[in-house]
Parts: sequence; C-alpha cells; structure tokens
Amino acid sequence: MNRQLAGARTQGAIKIRKVVCLLFLCALAIAGRAADSRPNILLCIADDASWWHFGANGDTVCRTPTFDRVAREGVNFRHAFCSSPSCTPSRGALLTGQDFWRLEEGANLWSRWPKKFVVYPDLLAKAGYHVGLKGKGWGPGDFKQGGREHNPAGPAYKDFATFLKSVPLGKPFCFWFGSQDPHRPYERGAGVKSGHRLEEVTVPLFLPDTKTVRSDILDYYFEIERFDRDVGEMLKLLDEGGLLDNTLVVVTSDNGFPFPRGKATCYDAGTRMPLAIRWPPRVKGGRVIDDFVSLTDLSPTFLEAAALKPLSEMTGRSLLPLLTSGKSDPARDKVFFGRERHANVRAGNVGYPIRAMRTAQFLYLRNLEPDRATSRT
Repeated sequence: MNRQLAGARTQGAIKIRKVVCLLFLCALAIAGRAADSRPNILLCIADDASWWHFGANGDTVCRTPTFDRVAREGVNFRHAFCSSPSCTPSRGALLTGQDFWRLEEGANLWSRWPKKFVVYPDLLAKAGYHVGLKGKGWGPGDFKQGGREHNPAGPAYKDFATFLKSVPLGKPFCFWFGSQDPHRPYERGAGVKSGHRLEEVTVPLFLPDTKTVRSDILDYYFEIERFDRDVGEMLKLLDEGGLLDNTLVVVTSDNGFPFPRGKATCYDAGTRMPLAIRWPPRVKGGRVIDDFVSLTDLSPTFLEAAALKPLSEMTGRSLLPLLTSGKSDPARDKVFFGRERHANVRAGNVGYPIRAMRTAQFLYLRNLEPDRATSRT
C-alpha cells in the first residue's frame, strides 16, 4: 500500500514537473514573440516647412521643443533635401527610396500612383510589421486607379492612440503621421494671437519686409508649432507605453514653406528640409551631421533597421552608417533633386522641368524648358 502511494506521488510529481516545464516553454515562446528586437518606426512629416524654421536649426521665434528634443537626443541633419519641392513627388520619392523622376505618373501633383512601384510600408508589412497612417500620406493624387486598396503610406487610422491599441502584442509597428500643418490656408492673425510679435520676425531677403508679410510668416509659425505639439503628444504616448526608446523616430517635412522662392521651386527655401532622427539603442545623441542627404535615403534606412535588404532599384542610400558610426561619409558631398510640374499654371498643363545639384558651395539649376510660358495665357 505504501509503495502504491509512493508510486502515485512520484507519478504526480513527474506530471507536475512536465506541466511546469510546458508552461515555462510557453512563457519563453511568448516572451520571444514579445521581445522582437526590431525597432518600431515612426515618421512624422510636416506639410510645407523649410529647414530654417525650427529651433534646433537656429530659429529663435518659432517654438519647436519636440523637434529640438529629437535633434538633441538623436541626430540633426543640417543638409537634408527633398527629391522634389512638391507634395506628391516628394512623398512618392520618400516612400520608394527612388528619385522622383523615376516614378512615371507619380512624379507630379494630382497624379496617379503606378502600382508597380514598391513602397517601404508594404515591405515592412510583409516582414511582420503592423503598418498605419494618420493624415496625409502619398498625395494629393489617385492611388486606387492603380489598383491599391489604401494609400501607399499605409492603412488609415483615426489617430495614433487608436493605432497603438491595434498593434498585436510583441509585433513591431511602422506608422506615418502626415500632418496638414503648415499648409495654407492660414487663419489670419493666428501667429500674433498666439503671443508672437511682428517685430520678432526675420523676413528673408527675397520677400518684401511689410507688416502683412511678417504676420503671414507668424501664421505659418503658428502651424509649425501645432505640428510640433502633435508630435510631442505621440512621443508621450510611446513613453507611457514603454515603447519610445525602441522606436526609430524621424521628424521632417515634404517640401519648403509656401512663399515665393519656397515651395515648388528648387531654391534652398523649397528643397532644404528639417530632419532629426532619434533611436537610443543604436544612435548616439547630441550629434549634428553636415553630410548631404536626401529624403529618398529614409526608405532604405527603415528597411535596413528592420533587418531587410534595400531594393536594388532604390537610388537612396541607408543613413544607418552615418547614424551609428559617428563618422562622416566623403561621398555625401552633394545631393540631386528637381521638379516637373506642380500646379496647373501653364497652357496644356505642361510642366517646367528642372534638374538640380546642391553642394556646400553651389546650387546648380538646369531649366530644361526655359522658353515655356509662365502663365496659362
């Protein structure tokens, strides 16, 4: 009898050990899924903001504490340029990692998106990332005619908080926040009402220094500040969820400010972009990089950060070597960009094609059709 009891106890103990072992293995498996080391990716892109108008880049009037934080805790690029100074082609180039002039119909405002061009959100989704979009993605233009179900930047969500709740446990995410700030139209006088004063403004030499222009610039500042606050709220959500430090955060713009010689032109005010990147596990903070980079470099950067190989057709180059090594790249001494057509302002809706190269000393602009009329008449 005693032997039978002892045997039963032994068998019970063995079963308990098996159950405990099984539970332990399950826990390890769950922990392994939850501990995906690939970073989350958060891209925050303003709509029509030039490089100069952020605190970390020297502006003492426009209040951008969130951008300044990302630049301070990460890397601030002082010579970043868009592929084209217009919303649609710039965003298409960023998404594909290719120069805008390679994107066929996608190279112009209010165009169609050719489905054959692969975008980084799709590649990340196939690799297990949860992908989403809030606000303005690729566009304005028609992506459905090419056969896409959602914007190339990702499926739309109500807001970032809603998106975060939808991310499966342990799965990395890729989110595109496309603000509509500081795109026109502006609320007239909003800048002054927010506490700014007209005399604070430094008017660019290429604009007339009048009260109207000063007030307009302050209204533009007001919307940059709103964009910056929105990004700050997103970082707060990540911090509260313990996700911030393993999130590759990028803050930038699509093209320059909507003033003469800015947006839709290939001068610096139209093409030179703010760009700050924060990723503490891999990127040492407090650095400023003067190498010339393009927003086309972001797509291969995101792919490489996610342990994927950038596509051979990508003309952009990953920024990870710059971000992680702390060394300059002598080959990054220039950048190329251009434009075809922005708005419909010429007879026949023809464009005014330009190709450009920027170095530390020079800006070379090649006007390919200089005889085209500048108006619709």
